Amino acid sequence: MSKNIIIHGLIAGIIVSFLMLFSVNYYSHCKGDVDYSTSMLIGYASMLIAFSLVFVGIRNYRDQYNHGVISFGKTFQVGIMIVLIASTIYVIAWLIDYFFFIPDFMDKYSAHMLDKLKASGASQIEIDKQTKEMASWGKMYKNPFYNAMMTYMEILPVGLIVTLVSSLILKRKTAKN
Repeated sequence: MSKNIIIHGLIAGIIVSFLMLFSVNYYSHCKGDVDYSTSMLIGYASMLIAFSLVFVGIRNYRDQYNHGVISFGKTFQVGIMIVLIASTIYVIAWLIDYFFFIPDFMDKYSAHMLDKLKASGASQIEIDKQTKEMASWGKMYKNPFYNAMMTYMEILPVGLIVTLVSSLILKRKTAKN
């Protein structure tokens, strides 16, 4: 079981990390022709693509190692382990990218959000409040532990949903003939 989990987790982690790094670095940060909302959409789509390996990994485990039978609990266990491996690779990739290559990401993102707020016609009080809040977030984001926890909170819910759906679809009480 562990070989199956590790292989699918590593592949999913590499896929989601590569797509995230490409999206953030090339489209949003360096080239700048894709806005943050579109980049975020690309990011969540890449998570779904990568987490398709949760389905594949559970099915592989059920059919190859468990003789076609698997409980919901076991499917969930296999799926969540794949998600944790992939998510950890994603978090590590983001931390390396953020701290070594794009340390000004939060500054640019904050400026983008404040420009968007100003364009919406917000009051100066609201803009000042948002400026303070963004400065506070930027300061906290420089802490690697906080940064990692926020990044896990970005990817783990997607993996949890994919695991639940995959577990419901793939559970099987008796072997097919």
